[in-house]
Amino acid sequence: MVVRIFITGGTFDKEYNELNGQLFFKDTHLHELLDMGRNKVSVEIRTLMMIDSLEMTDQDRELISRQCVQCEETRIVITHGTDTMTETAKVLAKEVKDKTIVLTGAMIPIKFGSSDGLFNLGSALAFSQVLPHGVYVAMNGRVFNWDNVRKNKQTGTFEELK
Repeated sequence: MVVRIFITGGTFDKEYNELNGQLFFKDTHLHELLDMGRNKVSVEIRTLMMIDSLEMTDQDRELISRQCVQCEETRIVITHGTDTMTETAKVLAKEVKDKTIVLTGAMIPIKFGSSDGLFNLGSALAFSQVLPHGVYVAMNGRVFNWDNVRKNKQTGTFEELK
C-alpha cells in the first residue's frame, strides 16, 4: 500500500524570520519529519502549493480535489492550514469518491521545535491506512468525519460539532 501525500502549506511548513518576526514559506519540512518519525510507510509526495489556508481560493481547492481524483493511490494525506481545513474537506467529500482522504496540519510551525505537526502527521498516516473511504480530519491524536468537526479557536484544538 502506498499513501499519497499532498502538501498545501499551512503552519505546518512555515519558517520564522528572526529579524522581523514574520512567518513565511520556503520549502516543505515533510521529508525531514518522515525521517525524524522513522516512517516505514511507502509514500508518494507532491507539493501542490505553499500557502496559508486563509489565502486559499476556490480554485486552489479545485486543484487539490482534481489531484486527489487523478492520483492512482486510494489512501491520501493532505497537509493543510488549520483555519480552513474543513472548507477543503467539504469540497473533497463532494467531489472525490472511493478514496480515503485525511487532512492534517499543525497549530505550531515545525521550525519552532515543539510543534504538534510530527504527531499529527504520524496519526494521519496511520488513520489513512485503516479508515474506510471518506474524508477525515486528523488532529491531536483524534480523527473526525469531515462534516462533524470544527477548530475551536479559544482552545486551539479540533472538536466534534455534535
